[in-house]
Amino acid sequence: MHITSQDICAAADQLKGFVGFHRKLGKHIVRFSEDSFGMDVADDSITPSSEFVWQGADGEVMTLSRALIEILLAQNVDERLNVTEPLRVYLRRKDLPEIAAQRRLRA
Repeated sequence: MHITSQDICAAADQLKGFVGFHRKLGKHIVRFSEDSFGMDVADDSITPSSEFVWQGADGEVMTLSRALIEILLAQNVDERLNVTEPLRVYLRRKDLPEIAAQRRLRA
């Protein structure tokens, strides 16, 4: 199967759930409803998973962060997050630079 950077970006855009930073635990957690985070997660830290994995760079250029994808995978809910094979390939291919793309955050 030939996987392109376009396939990887599309897979990132199809991620499900929300990520929030839990202040007491000091780590990111995933929930599948914005309303299911407790008081220990600040509202301004809650981000759709499909946006969480992108880091801002210069202007509208963003980088698809392997480290942030790995935070999601550490939750062990891959199927619910909709982690697909293109993202797994992207994580394994550390010999290639991270994907940079011109994009805007979706509100």
